[in-house]
Amino acid sequence: MKKLFIAAIVFVIGSSAMMAQSSLAFGVKGGVNFSNFTGDGSDGFDDDSARTSFNLGAVLEIPVTEKFAVQPEVVYSGQGFDLVQRDNEQDTEFQLNYINVPVLAKLYLVQGLYVEAGPQIGFLVDSKIDGPNGSIDIDEDNFNDIDFAGAVGVGYKFDGGLFLNARYTQGFSDVYDNGNNVDTGVLDAKNGVFSASLGFSFN
Repeated sequence: MKKLFIAAIVFVIGSSAMMAQSSLAFGVKGGVNFSNFTGDGSDGFDDDSARTSFNLGAVLEIPVTEKFAVQPEVVYSGQGFDLVQRDNEQDTEFQLNYINVPVLAKLYLVQGLYVEAGPQIGFLVDSKIDGPNGSIDIDEDNFNDIDFAGAVGVGYKFDGGLFLNARYTQGFSDVYDNGNNVDTGVLDAKNGVFSASLGFSFN
């Protein structure tokens, strides 16, 4: 079901791009993520700090007026947090990786400079602990497959299509699944991600 939903989203965005008028802009982007857990349960983790990972995806900017646009995206996003940090050595990371689909309202303040905000739905695709001695897969049944979130950001789009973007995304859904012997009263944790991206828009 999850794969079919993702495929449908990609198909719709791809079809829209092919049938679009010249004012629509399809683009690609990639960048760095700094992710952590937020919420009441985040204090229960020792030595937790931001995991550094990456994001990579596609965007479609749909102009509504000269200064306002709607921008759906499909983005692979590395999330989670660092269990242990080590100087000059590989950290031990709690990794939760998602396919995220934000739909953002985008307002241009001046030429090129914009702010954005909107909802996001994420689909968990991978969960593991990774450290110096290798990776250990974690049973995905312990986590909620779907993550609802909200995103706010700012960016600048240059003439020619290059753009820069900074965004913070706060999860609204609990990371842990209530129905799998997890005490969510202790582990009430939600995703929090700051991302910085560089992209190119094909006008």
